Amino acid sequence: MITLRNVHKRFGHFNAIRAVSLHIKSGEIHGIVGASGAGKTTLLRMMNFLEQPDKGEVVVSGAMLNELSPRELRQLRQSIGMIFQDHNLLGNKTVFENVVSPLKIARINKREHEKRVIESLQFVGLAEHRDKYPSQLSGGQKQRVAIARAIVNHPKVLLCDEPTSSLDPNTTAEVLELLKRINETFHVTIVFVSHEMDVIKSICERVTVVEDGEVYDDFGIEPVGVHQSNRSAAYFVEQLKSGGGDHSS
Repeated sequence: MITLRNVHKRFGHFNAIRAVSLHIKSGEIHGIVGASGAGKTTLLRMMNFLEQPDKGEVVVSGAMLNELSPRELRQLRQSIGMIFQDHNLLGNKTVFENVVSPLKIARINKREHEKRVIESLQFVGLAEHRDKYPSQLSGGQKQRVAIARAIVNHPKVLLCDEPTSSLDPNTTAEVLELLKRINETFHVTIVFVSHEMDVIKSICERVTVVEDGEVYDDFGIEPVGVHQSNRSAAYFVEQLKSGGGDHSS
């Protein structure tokens, strides 16, 4: 599905990626983990050529991105959704208008717009919020709108760049459960970048650990499953009064 062959990337004098080779199988949830500055996001952005390698090859769904014309690359990107840490929603657009934007870019027939957007919003549980603006939504709702936008084009691949790092534990569990359901329902290949080990362990089937722009290790794991964290008000009161040792953020 996605193959990186001996890719390199420099930013000025900084070697961001050095001789990385990586293969991600169709339909799997693949985690990329490492410390800040390890090269995780650069690798992810190479998978849709938002970052072009200085050397090496990138193959997605059998197409070598290095050899595609700008027009062919735009067409391929329509099959690749992307979810960011900060949602990247347009504040002056409604939920519906944010989600429909990829369909307009892809020049999908306008008669399909309403149906596709509502289907995506229903899947993420936000159909009743279609006319609201991002400022009227919670952080978790904004991220679910971003997910609806990412899947409205029926992608084959979903690239996730730290999508839960700004969310509380309960909302993180909800978003991870939603991504797992997308993977199982639509057989979408998901690449998930994070520095949070609990997140990676909860849903990923294979993990690539990167350090200083290189692959440190690559191995399969058994996902432990997505669990709703107990973070009710009563939980915090109990922890504070009992002097509980849970210092997770």
